[in-house]
Amino acid sequence: LDLTRVLAGPLCTMLLGDLGADVLKVERSGEGDETRAWGPPFDDRGESAYYLSVNRNKLSLAADLDAPTDRDLLRRLIAGADVVVDNYRPGTLERRGLDPAALLAEHPGLVWCTISGFGPDSARPGYDFVVQAERGWMAITGAPDGDPMKVGVAVVDVLTGKDAAVAVLAALVGRAGPRAPLPAAERRLHVSLSASAAAGLVNVAQNVLVGGRDAGRWGNAHANLAPYQLLAAADRPLVVAVGNDAQWRACAAALDLPDLARDPRFATNPARLANRTALADALAARLRERPAAEWIARLDAAGVPAGVVKGVREALAEVEASPLTGVAPSVPGTVRRPPPRLDEHGDAVRVRGWDAFVTP
Repeated sequence: LDLTRVLAGPLCTMLLGDLGADVLKVERSGEGDETRAWGPPFDDRGESAYYLSVNRNKLSLAADLDAPTDRDLLRRLIAGADVVVDNYRPGTLERRGLDPAALLAEHPGLVWCTISGFGPDSARPGYDFVVQAERGWMAITGAPDGDPMKVGVAVVDVLTGKDAAVAVLAALVGRAGPRAPLPAAERRLHVSLSASAAAGLVNVAQNVLVGGRDAGRWGNAHANLAPYQLLAAADRPLVVAVGNDAQWRACAAALDLPDLARDPRFATNPARLANRTALADALAARLRERPAAEWIARLDAAGVPAGVVKGVREALAEVEASPLTGVAPSVPGTVRRPPPRLDEHGDAVRVRGWDAFVTP
């Protein structure tokens, strides 16, 4: 049962749907998930691209939490569900007689995951942009001499949605394991944007914890590796991502720069970091001489990680993607249903409950 809206929650439930779960999306009567209006662009059915991106493999039911009949329907649906995912602010469900703690006690097999902005004790609304600002992401993104910058995708929402799906799957495995039935506390899951964002800092966080100095912005360079940056070929930009000394020697050979390979300033990664400006200048001068495709062919043949900078349309041309159902599942899943229209399956669900997923 999907009681979520916007991005992190719907992405979590879409992933579960991709993996085979039957997902019923419960939306507010009248307007539904607010992302249905987040456009343009809209498709020929009037659905926004934003909504379509995270709502495949679901049925839709419109319900009013303030209506007793709809609350009764939700209780019946909860009784038949394996999992409930919600992203309501604290107290919203409890005030309407849909207390997750009470429902978990009533249904010993139920798993309930709440996605929030800042954890179960905070009523602050959770928006990716705010969390990127407050959890250090913007401070490390952008040009060194420019303003802090958010990532182009709502990556905190995406991370949180994936974290929530992992937590749900772990609880389901535990529910079926030798310790079953799980106590209610282990079936009550809380995942937050703030926690996912903090954990998502990974190596940048560890640099600060170990080194004691705050992280800065490196633009398209790397705090710990060189050369690992954006460079310009004769016709278009490309990136070179050298991860070890052997790759560096292969890179210098592929670019016909034997003197650089022998230069002690660049022999090791710490040395290259200490002399990153001189190294970048030498590479830039060489790469400007020929088209990107030629350099990429050479670097690929030498086993050096490198790639051209592509636009989104160019990148999508290389993967399976649909204007209706989005980019194909990143997990081993399948697309079985297009994103539903608001309350598209409401009549069937009201009459047949979870059996509405079964084709008559």
